[in-house]
Amino acid sequence: MTLTIGVDIGGTKIAGGVVGEDGQILARARARTPGDDAQRVEDAICEVVEELRGEFPVVAVGVGAAGFVDETRSMVRFAPHLAWKNERLRDRLEERLAIDCFIENDNTAAAWAEYLFGAGIDRPDMVLVGLGTGIGGGLIIDGRLYRGEYGIAGEFGHMRVVIDGKSCECGRSGCWEQYASGNALVRNTKDAASKSPERAKELLAFGDGTIDGITGPQITDAAKSGDEFSREMLAEMGEWLGQGLASLTAVLDPAIYVIGGGLSDAGDLLLEPAREVHKRETVGSGARPVAAIVPAQLGNDAGLVGVADIARRAWAGADPDLPRKLRVGDGALGVHVRVSAQDLARRVKTRVERKRRGLHGAVITEDDR
Repeated sequence: MTLTIGVDIGGTKIAGGVVGEDGQILARARARTPGDDAQRVEDAICEVVEELRGEFPVVAVGVGAAGFVDETRSMVRFAPHLAWKNERLRDRLEERLAIDCFIENDNTAAAWAEYLFGAGIDRPDMVLVGLGTGIGGGLIIDGRLYRGEYGIAGEFGHMRVVIDGKSCECGRSGCWEQYASGNALVRNTKDAASKSPERAKELLAFGDGTIDGITGPQITDAAKSGDEFSREMLAEMGEWLGQGLASLTAVLDPAIYVIGGGLSDAGDLLLEPAREVHKRETVGSGARPVAAIVPAQLGNDAGLVGVADIARRAWAGADPDLPRKLRVGDGALGVHVRVSAQDLARRVKTRVERKRRGLHGAVITEDDR
């Protein structure tokens, strides 16, 4: 079995795991995300990888990061929470670790994992929508991982849904994530609680008792326990989610939307209102099928598992943005090989260095001798 390491960079922690071809995580390691210091984040990634590969013969490393990753999966063009701008992270990690590395957007990686191992199995036209502090996304089209010409497809959160609407951190206004994300839920709930504190009494009992201390998980917990105020807040969020999905349907016509991220923990309290609005607002809904809307299945492991599998396939020369003839379980890594001269030179250099260092998993070819 070919093993790879997946690393998921979160806002508070860096999670890593050794992942097999079947998507199972064989070992885990984690480190604290050291703020917005790019060099220290790189150090923490290396620490996690070194801890994991000491016990397993891994062949490659995949790193998932929030932000814009270029089409070669080498450079982080922009990462809002990590102070990375045009950061050649792949080169830096390969130089330090002497192993093939691949960088991927975290939601793109999560979409690939859900398609292979989770809620999107056997659904070759699938859209993942990640509801966290903002909204991210990943696209599977005709069984292919779709990144776009420049590698930045799936930034659904910045579709404009309201002209002259709420200001967004991106510098524009009216973006979808200002109405249907975790941050939006908390902001709207605080506003509603301030106007009607009596209605929010039960919700506040689930937290520290203050309106300023309201959190997303607190709202979800209160709603699941029957608090009507919290349920109304989630239903309003679900309606905005459905509106945006209807717009995506007009463009993409997928079979299924997989809803991930922390907000998806609310389940049908969020998704049922989304389904109703999506069905009503989808153009021609009375004369056509509409996409299913389901919760993600892999939880916080989706990004880690997805980027590990992407790294494994890219290492083997079978990129998942090309069609695959055979599915997981039959031993195939893929059938369409696309390796550039630059990548080939990089791999030879990396594997020669690994052989010199005596590291696990070095693949020695005639070119290395």
